[in-house]
Amino acid sequence: MFGARKRNPKDIYHQRRRLTDILAAHVKWTRSEPDGVQADLCGCDLTRADLSGVNLRFAKLRGCKLDEAVLEEARIGNADFTGSSLRKARIVKSDATEAVFDDCGLEGADLSGTECFRASFRNARAAHANLRGTNLRACVLAGADFSDCDFSSASLREVDLTGVKLEGAVLNTAVVRDIVRSE
Repeated sequence: MFGARKRNPKDIYHQRRRLTDILAAHVKWTRSEPDGVQADLCGCDLTRADLSGVNLRFAKLRGCKLDEAVLEEARIGNADFTGSSLRKARIVKSDATEAVFDDCGLEGADLSGTECFRASFRNARAAHANLRGTNLRACVLAGADFSDCDFSSASLREVDLTGVKLEGAVLNTAVVRDIVRSE
């Protein structure tokens, strides 16, 4: 379904609640406002959803389907995407500081220009992903597959590369130093 139409959040429901209502309550929660509720979108089908600019900081997104979703300039720091599918998702110029992408499918995803400081990608499958200009400083990448990824101009300082697959990856202009190895 390449090129398929993006889904508007107002047309998406999770557990009988409109996604826009869940997102609004979550923003209130992040600001400690009354009626705020942390977003729990675990298992939600957000395939091709246009989530550009959303605030999902600290949201629970375990096991979500976000294939071909658009999260451009989104705030997803500290969000938990464990076990989610984000194949061909566009997570461009977003803030994913300390987000958890463990055991995620990120094949062909575009994370270019995204801030991923101290994020975790343990055992993620991210072959053919675009990570150009992405800050991966102090990330846990152990066991992940980054085969054929483009890391041009990315920062890979202080990362854990234990068991990481990098066959065919473009690293020629990436900043790679102070590598950490877990024992």
